[in-house]
Amino acid sequence: LTTLHSIILGLVQGLGEFLPISSSGHLILTPWLVGWADHGLTFDIGLHFGTLIAVILYFWKDWLVLIHNGVTDIKCREGRLFWYLVAATIPGAIGGYLLEDAAETVFRNPILVATMLVVMGFFLWWADQKSRKQTTLADISFKTAFLIGVFQVLAIIPGTSRSGVTMTTGLFLGLTREAAARYSFLLSAPVIFGAAVIKIPYLIHNPATVTHQFLIGMFVACVTGIAAIGFLLKYVQTRTFLPFVWYRFALGILVFVLFFLRA
Repeated sequence: LTTLHSIILGLVQGLGEFLPISSSGHLILTPWLVGWADHGLTFDIGLHFGTLIAVILYFWKDWLVLIHNGVTDIKCREGRLFWYLVAATIPGAIGGYLLEDAAETVFRNPILVATMLVVMGFFLWWADQKSRKQTTLADISFKTAFLIGVFQVLAIIPGTSRSGVTMTTGLFLGLTREAAARYSFLLSAPVIFGAAVIKIPYLIHNPATVTHQFLIGMFVACVTGIAAIGFLLKYVQTRTFLPFVWYRFALGILVFVLFFLRA
């Protein structure tokens, strides 16, 4: 793994984690498309730590308020939202535990990634076009918050996109684009945290694998992730998700074509 590879994969992770285009799908497709060797589990851990730091840094003030009110005043808006996020994280945690082996083996298939890019791209387009888009984050209900968490389980399949499926579900349930994006980003923190922390024992037993490429990838993923969050929150205030839909369609079709040409 060279420094250039680390930078490119860090960019892929940082953008893909928060834009609705699937970071896991891109981390599978990038080496496959350009002929790189698999970058391995250790590097994936570093990339996840990078995006975890990004979402914590961007929303640190929000999390301080949410945690404080979640402990001291559960009836206020922020207190309720904190416990909504806790509850919505549970389905993803269970799904991740049950499907971890499949996610790291049979799901790492370019055709599956391409299929999910196209399928979830269609649902994102449908939700963006047809939903009411009236409910703000201040008015989100427990039912809406929890259902978004339930559908987040689908993100275990590469190509689905954790941010994409949570935003899509939020739109279908009537959230505004900005509310769907902000809730998706807040919900990502405990999910990414869990995905990163459960791999810590591996790093402890393999300390030599934490190389400078590991640190470079983590740093680039962090910086790019912060930029992606800020960009999307501003973007969705006035624009639709259509460019991301077209990107998903184009990449999915490209993968199908290349797969059958290489067969």
